[in-house]
Amino acid sequence: MHVGHIRSTIIGDALTRIFRFLGHTVITDNHVGDWGTQFGMMIVGYRTVLDRAAYERDPLAELERVYKVIQAQSKADSEVANRAREELAKLQKGDPANTALWQEFTAVSRRAFERIYARLHVRFDHWLGESFYNSFLPNVVQDLQDKGLARPSEGAICVFYENEPELAENPFLIQKQDGAFLYATTDLATIKYRAETFHPDRIIYVVDNRQQLHFRQLFAAARRWGYTMALEHVGFGTILGEDGRPIKTREGEPIKLEALLEEAEERARAVVREKNPSLSDVEQKHIARVVGIGAVKYGDLLQNRTADYRFSWDKMLAFDGNTAPYLQYVYARIRSIFRRGDLEHWQPEPRMVVRLEAPEELDLVKQMIRFADTLLEVERGSRPNILVNFLYELATKFNLFYQAQPVLKAADDIRPTRLLLCDVTARYIKTGLELLGIET
Repeated sequence: MHVGHIRSTIIGDALTRIFRFLGHTVITDNHVGDWGTQFGMMIVGYRTVLDRAAYERDPLAELERVYKVIQAQSKADSEVANRAREELAKLQKGDPANTALWQEFTAVSRRAFERIYARLHVRFDHWLGESFYNSFLPNVVQDLQDKGLARPSEGAICVFYENEPELAENPFLIQKQDGAFLYATTDLATIKYRAETFHPDRIIYVVDNRQQLHFRQLFAAARRWGYTMALEHVGFGTILGEDGRPIKTREGEPIKLEALLEEAEERARAVVREKNPSLSDVEQKHIARVVGIGAVKYGDLLQNRTADYRFSWDKMLAFDGNTAPYLQYVYARIRSIFRRGDLEHWQPEPRMVVRLEAPEELDLVKQMIRFADTLLEVERGSRPNILVNFLYELATKFNLFYQAQPVLKAADDIRPTRLLLCDVTARYIKTGLELLGIET
């Protein structure tokens, strides 16, 4: 996984948490690319250029190296490309040796994925990748032809959109001249399976903006095929470096997601060491993880998801401005009020009188009562940045209240209300961040 994979993961997880919080039954499915051309190349590479010792030390790194070598050889040598196609064809026909290698490769990948997902606190109900749908594909093509929705064209089979002007010039290819199936075929099989297995009212695809045309074609074909649930493409832009170009390593390679998360934690740990050198190593490591991973997630979710954005460590890890560390700091600050007052187990009295008199108190409460509407707005447009901005405004209004009005030193008749405002603000911030997948 490289840095480009973080957006679908983080946006999808936040939407899952928010929809579940609103009472929906949500089923998450990680539709991994575990089938296709790359596996023919991998099988050839495994048998010809694998370094066995390197593979035993770090299987994923060695498989990546092997893939790059064979990919380059395939471009330069038609013989290698032909061998890769032959091995893929054998795999697709169920050859035992190739199937065993395919299972080994996907297991290596899955372990690496799960390590990163665990670090991000993301989990999926299902991992029904492309391979799961392989046996369904001939029937999909046949059914679409039988219903007059697809027809042969120059030896291939396509869905045409004569009655949909915006798609009329883009037939949807579902089987190539050589009989091979495509993403289009798999995605139609996926909609059919999900409709008949899960009976959803709404299916949301969290995939980058470059796939817009594909999803318009897919959804139009699915509707004509009889699948009329809401189908939505939640697209997103690209992560750019501070120079405004797609973010890459100095060697021009995509940045590994694991390396990005390591750096986030290391940078956060440097800040922790500077601010609280007396904390134990265990505490420093824990805080660095919560702050570092939170900063990356929040920095991504803060954006209008359809836009590209520039990745900046300094902005993400800042303790002021619209960042996760700022919100985490405000939350910790509120909890410290109760700690300083020996009120860590404080609870409001059931019949306490609430007195809201200062303008800062009223502003804070007005912000809190927007929470439900904010979540419904996120739900309507699948836009987590609306919740992000709500939380930032809440934290800002709390700070204005806290600067203007005493809490622990307030008069006896006002102090319970002030403590209540602190307590409820902390709960809103904690809950809101949890809905974004961020810890406090």
